[in-house]
Amino acid sequence: MAHLTLIAGGPSPADEAPLDAYSRVVTEVAERLAPTVANLRVSRRVRGRRVDGGGSGVVITPDGFMLTSAHVVERSEAGVAAFSDGRELDIEVVGTDPLSDLAVLRAAEAARPDAEVVPAELGDAGTLRVGQLVVAIGNPHGFGSSVTAGVVSALGRSLPTRQGRVVESVIQTDAALNPGNSGGALADGAGRVVGINTAVAGVGLGLAVPIDATTRGIVAALMSEGRVRRAYLGLAGGSRPLPPRLAARLGRRSAVEVVEIVEGSPAAVGGLRPEDLIVALDGAEVRGVDDIQRLMTAGRIGETITATVVRQNRELQVGLVPVELEVEVER
Repeated sequence: MAHLTLIAGGPSPADEAPLDAYSRVVTEVAERLAPTVANLRVSRRVRGRRVDGGGSGVVITPDGFMLTSAHVVERSEAGVAAFSDGRELDIEVVGTDPLSDLAVLRAAEAARPDAEVVPAELGDAGTLRVGQLVVAIGNPHGFGSSVTAGVVSALGRSLPTRQGRVVESVIQTDAALNPGNSGGALADGAGRVVGINTAVAGVGLGLAVPIDATTRGIVAALMSEGRVRRAYLGLAGGSRPLPPRLAARLGRRSAVEVVEIVEGSPAAVGGLRPEDLIVALDGAEVRGVDDIQRLMTAGRIGETITATVVRQNRELQVGLVPVELEVEVER
C-alpha cells in the first residue's frame, strides 16, 4: 500500500525566526524614534513670491533643539514642526551650515515642563559596517512618520555641496528615501541616530550625513553661535598620484596638486604656486582635498601653519596664515 506523506504548508518556526528578528528590530527602532522625528513645514521667499516647502527634523535635546538638513530650511527663518502624536510646535532657525548640509532649529515651546518633547539618542557613524541594518524615519511627500529599512550599502562617500566643497564620510543606504525624507533620522538597530538623511541619488541609493565627531562639533557651533567658522587658504586642487620615487620616499601614493591660486589669498601671500604638490600641513599627511578641508578648523584662523610642498622635485616648507572662510547663507 502506498504511503502518503503530508507536507505542512508555510514556513517552519526556524524559517520564520530570521524574519521575526528583523521585524522586531525595525519595529522597536520605529517605536523609539517616531516621537522624536517631526514633519517640518516652512515657507520661503523666491523671486518675490512665497513658496511652501517641507522636510523632516529630529529632536536632539529635551528643550527643543532639532537637527535637519540645511537645504530644507534654506531662505527660511521659521516654520512648524508636526509630531506623530498630533502636536504642532512653532520653530525658528538657529543656524545653518550649507557646507555640511546641516541646520539646527529650536521649538521654544518645548522648554515648557508640560511639553514632553522626546529627544533622540545620537550614535556614532564611525562604528557602522557595510551590510549593517539601518532604519530611516521621515516624512516623504508629507506622509508623516514613514519608516523604511535597509542596509549600509557603502561608507565614506562624498557629497558635493552647492558651495563647491564636499561633505565627507557620507553614508550610502538602500533604505528607501524620497523627497521629504531630508532632515530625517537614519538609525542603527539600537535606535541611535547615526545619520541625517540628505539626498536621493537614485532608486535604492540614499545618502545621509554621518553623526560623528566632526558633525557633533558643527552642531555644537550652530547651537551656540548660529554658524560654523572655518579657515580658508584660497586654493583649488585635486588628488594626484605621486611619482614612484617620491611615493617610495614619503610612504604614500598621492598628494594634492595645486591647480589654481586665488589672487590675494593666504595661499598666494604665502607663495604657493600652481603645480605645487602639498604633501602635509603642520605634519599631518595630505592625500586628498578632504584632508585639507578637515584641517581648516576655526582654531587655525590667523595662525601660521606649515605646508610641506614638493616643487620641481624639491621639498619646501611654506608658511601660510589662513583667514576665515566667508560663506553666504541664503535667507
